[in-house]
Amino acid sequence: MSRVLGLKQIPTIRQLFDRTVLKPATTEPHFPPLASLLDRVSLLRGDITHVDVDAIVNAANRSLLGGGGVDGAIHRAAGPDLLEECRTLDGCDTGGAKITEGYELPARHVIHAVGPAFPSISTGVYGYPIEDATHIALAEVRQFLESEQGKDLERVVFVVFDEEDEEVYEELIPLYFPGQGAPEEEVQK
Repeated sequence: MSRVLGLKQIPTIRQLFDRTVLKPATTEPHFPPLASLLDRVSLLRGDITHVDVDAIVNAANRSLLGGGGVDGAIHRAAGPDLLEECRTLDGCDTGGAKITEGYELPARHVIHAVGPAFPSISTGVYGYPIEDATHIALAEVRQFLESEQGKDLERVVFVVFDEEDEEVYEELIPLYFPGQGAPEEEVQK
């Protein structure tokens, strides 16, 4: 089996700023700096089927019965029990999501999302623009992490497969999670 990656092996965006992998935004950020968020978000270029987390998000088709690309890779790595559970779910509408067990994956659950957006769903064969998907994913995650519902979420890891998607995330993350001048204490609202 290939190497499983736990959260300790995945750098946070704070670490990526420190290593200058991420650079400060060249335009005005969309959100104010907030230091506490820099350790709750990560970017990883790699294989999502090797990530040991509570849940991964699958770029599923409406049938939820597997397909090509990431969807096929997740189904293959999870084993036949994933397909059996997906058969009981009666598909999923575009824009919706359903959750299953992770089976043979290191991740405990799979959230099957039928495009577009999180984090790069539908940007492959369906042609949804990666920049648009990335803006949506980063804005939604930022807002969720600051919400009452998201306050206890330990980490969100954006897992991308190729260098092109990684470069888009590296360019846009500083707009949503600025690393420079982030206050150490959160301001009470």
